[in-house]
Amino acid sequence: MNNAIPNVPRPVNETVRSYAPGSAERQSLVRTLKELQTSVVEIPAYIGGKAVETGRIEEVRAPHDHGRLLARAHLCGPNEVASAIKSSIEARRDWARMPWTERAAIFLKAADLLAGRYRDLLNASTMLGQSKNAHQAEIDSACEMIDFFRFNVDYMRRIYEDQPISSPGMWNRLEYRGLEGFVFAVTPFNFTSIQGNLPTAPALMGNTVLWKPATTALFSAYYMYQLLEEAGLPPGVINMVPGHGPDVGDPTFESEHLSGLHFTGSTGTFQRMWRAIGSNIAHYKTYPRIVGETGGKDFIFAHASADPIEVATAIVRGAFEYQGQKCSAASRVYIPESIWKDVKQSMLDQLSEISMGDVEDFSNFMNAVIDKKAYESITAYIKHAKTADGVDIIHGGGFSDEKGYFIEPTVLVVDDPKYQTMCEEIFGPVVTLFVYKDAAFAETLELVNTTSPYALTGAIFARDRRIVNQAAEALSEAAGNFYINDKPTGAVVGQQPFGGARASGTNDKAGSYLNLVRWVSARSIKETFSPATHFSYPFLGK
Repeated sequence: MNNAIPNVPRPVNETVRSYAPGSAERQSLVRTLKELQTSVVEIPAYIGGKAVETGRIEEVRAPHDHGRLLARAHLCGPNEVASAIKSSIEARRDWARMPWTERAAIFLKAADLLAGRYRDLLNASTMLGQSKNAHQAEIDSACEMIDFFRFNVDYMRRIYEDQPISSPGMWNRLEYRGLEGFVFAVTPFNFTSIQGNLPTAPALMGNTVLWKPATTALFSAYYMYQLLEEAGLPPGVINMVPGHGPDVGDPTFESEHLSGLHFTGSTGTFQRMWRAIGSNIAHYKTYPRIVGETGGKDFIFAHASADPIEVATAIVRGAFEYQGQKCSAASRVYIPESIWKDVKQSMLDQLSEISMGDVEDFSNFMNAVIDKKAYESITAYIKHAKTADGVDIIHGGGFSDEKGYFIEPTVLVVDDPKYQTMCEEIFGPVVTLFVYKDAAFAETLELVNTTSPYALTGAIFARDRRIVNQAAEALSEAAGNFYINDKPTGAVVGQQPFGGARASGTNDKAGSYLNLVRWVSARSIKETFSPATHFSYPFLGK
C-alpha cells in the first residue's frame, strides 16, 4: 500500500573530480578508456525494451583519430519509428499511472549508478566518441547528468505540491498528468547530459518518449541507455531510435499521437520541425508542446573598468573549451581601446600555452571538432577571414584533418562590428573581437543587442557597479543566461537554469522546474461535500 507522502533526498550538486596526475580517479578513467577500445561495439535501436538490429550500419569513429573505429550503429527508418510509437503508446498507460515515488526512485537510482561505477564508462565514451577532454567530460556526462536526475526529482515534487485553495464545503486539487501521446526527444552531440536529460525529463513526469540521439554521439548514448535500463526503466518508456533526421523525424511528425517535442540543436532544424508540426496541426490528438534550445552568438562585453587579465581568461576559456562547440561558447567580444593592449597580451600569453591533440593525453586542453561536416563549415570561415579586408588573425588560423578534425584556437580582430563572424553562429574554436572607443560605450551596448538574432548567453566585465547595472538593463533581452565578471559558459543545474529566447529557443530553462512543468497537463478537480438541491439563488426572492 502506497499511502505515504515522502520527502525526496535533498539534491546537492555533484562534486567535480580533478583527475590530477597520480590520482586513483585518473588511473581508473585511463583503464576504462583502454578497455572501451579493445572491441567494436554493436549499437542497436531499443524499441519496447528490445534491441533491434536494422542492418543499416553507420560507423562511429573517434573525431580525433579517423582510424579508431569505436562502434557500428544500426540506423532506423519509418518501420522502426512506427514500432517505437506503438511501443510508446502501449507503455503509456501503466507508466503514467505508476506512483510518482516509483518513477522518482528509478532516476534517483540512475544518479547513484552514474556517480558510481557508470561514471568512468560515461566519461570515457564521451571522451572517445565526442572528443572531450577529461575535465569537459566530467562536468558534462557525469556531474551535470547526475544533477539533472536528482534535481528533476525535487522539481517534480515541488510541482505536485503546488495545489489550489479550497473554500468551505469543497476540496479543490490539481492533478498533473503526463501529456496524451508520446514526446519526441531530439538530442545533440555536444553534451551527453543534454542527451540524457531531454528524454528523461518528460519520462519522469509520466510521459513515454521516442529518443533520437545525434549519430555523432551514439557511443555515449548507447551506455546512457544501458544505465537507464539497469536503473529499472520499464520497457517502452524510452525508445532509442538512432537515425538521420528525415528518416526518423518525418514519420514521427506524421503520427497523430505526437504530444511534444524536446529539442536541442540548430535553429534551422528547429524551425523546420516547428513548420512540420504546424502543417500537421489538425491531425494531432492534442496540441504538441514545443520546447527547444537552438544555439547562440554569445558575447563578452568589457568596460574600461574591467580587469584585463580576467577578461582575457574568460575569452580563452569561454571560446575554446570543448573547441567552442557549446551553445554558450563566447564567439564575439567587445573590448575598449584603453584596456585592449593588456587584454591582448594576456590572451596571447595564455593561448601560447594551449596544446591540442588526443583525449587520452590529459595535457591537451583542446581536442578535435566533431566531424567532417563541422570541420569544413568552421574552416570556411577561417579561409574567408584570411583574405578579407579589415580582418586580422592574431592567433591560430591553422587546421588539419589528416588524422583527426583539428582546428587551432583562432582569434580574429575586425574593423567592422558587423563582419560575418560577429553575426553568424560558427560552433567551433573561432572568436572575433571588436575594439571600440571608450566614449562609444553606450552605442556599443546597443550594437551587442542588435547584431545577432540569438539571445542565449552573454557576459559583462566591469568593476564599476553603475556600468554593470546599465549593461544588464540594456542587454536584458540579449541573453537568457547573463554573467557578470565571468565567462558565458558553464551553467550548473539548480544554480543557473539554462536557456535563451529570440532565435536561441523557447527559454524553458533546463535545470529548473520551468522545463518539467512543460511536460504535464493539469486537471483541476473540485469536490463538493454538500451539493445544491435546488436551482434558485437568494437574489431571486421577492
